[in-house]
Amino acid sequence: MYILHSPYSFFHATSSTHHMTTPQLFQPTRIGDIEVANRIVMAPLTRCRADEANGDIPGSEMNVAYYRQRSGAGLIISEGTQVSPVGKGYMATPGIYSEAQVEGWKHITQAVHAAGSKIIAQIWHVGRITHPDLTGGAHPVAPSAIQPNVVAYTHNGKVEIPVPHALSTTEVKEVVQQFRQAAANALRAGFDGVEIHGANGYLVDQFIRDGSNHRTDVYGGSIENRCRFALEVVDACVAEIGAGRVGIRLSPLTPFNDVTDSNPQAVFGYLVNELQKRGIAFIHFIEGATGGPRDLPGFDYAAARQAFKGTYIGNNGYTRDMAIDAVESGKVDAVAFGRWFISNPDLVERLKQNAPLSEANPSTFYAPGPVGYIDYPPL
Repeated sequence: MYILHSPYSFFHATSSTHHMTTPQLFQPTRIGDIEVANRIVMAPLTRCRADEANGDIPGSEMNVAYYRQRSGAGLIISEGTQVSPVGKGYMATPGIYSEAQVEGWKHITQAVHAAGSKIIAQIWHVGRITHPDLTGGAHPVAPSAIQPNVVAYTHNGKVEIPVPHALSTTEVKEVVQQFRQAAANALRAGFDGVEIHGANGYLVDQFIRDGSNHRTDVYGGSIENRCRFALEVVDACVAEIGAGRVGIRLSPLTPFNDVTDSNPQAVFGYLVNELQKRGIAFIHFIEGATGGPRDLPGFDYAAARQAFKGTYIGNNGYTRDMAIDAVESGKVDAVAFGRWFISNPDLVERLKQNAPLSEANPSTFYAPGPVGYIDYPPL
């Protein structure tokens, strides 16, 4: 940031003068209790490179290098990290329920902190989006016994997902405790907080939406009941590590993983109001369809921004100009980039300089090894 040698330099930069100074996107801020160097967030990215043979352990030299390279981000959100063996939906994704996993994550969090960034764990349960081949033989679980129109990719190839087991009320409470333990483990592993994965058709989202939740107990039916599991998970994590270190990712309109809702404005509007009461650090919104169009009808993100006083992180197809404008105008507090961080480890520096961005090679997204993982060159 250069100094303005002018009698007006003490004035706060407004949208009309921000060209004179560093855009707010690149300025420090606070996300809950977490001080960050800029408002660029690395979105959670499933890369399928944990040590599966020894128990889904992260923290190899390659994993450490990957996160270290991307530590220009003000905040890194880890790849989705399962809270239990049954919560796993993809090959070689890391967990955060065993001691060995906690120890492995320590190598990553230490490297990120040494490089000057902050990192939180995305804690995740895939619910019905899995197969016994991935869960040590355990059957997929869900709010209701509704088979998703999705396939799983396992070591035995592409397989049909079975009809899931509908969780009993007691079992739901047990999963809430798995999230609580994951939050505690995350702080022990050196993370600065957690993001609860409430998006993209995984377990929390499956409970929220009436297309996947046909329950008749306290976790189904009314909007309040369908949001109960999500809010119990939030409350458990807040009780464990404090509201200022807890956020949640939501995707009110995405059809990803075969989820639907008859009234997303009503259900997610209620949920946002309840999250505001809890004073959590942030909501990370996927605006529109995950990795698809932004302009889907059915949910008012601007109203959610007004209702929620914590940090609003916007995500989905942001360009440099969109991100700068969204922060300057107050539409969002921070912007999360996913795909661009895969192929541009120094994304923040490139955005600052308005330098060209490298394109990612999708064939390497989920493949093992360093190619397409840690070999993208910086500027």
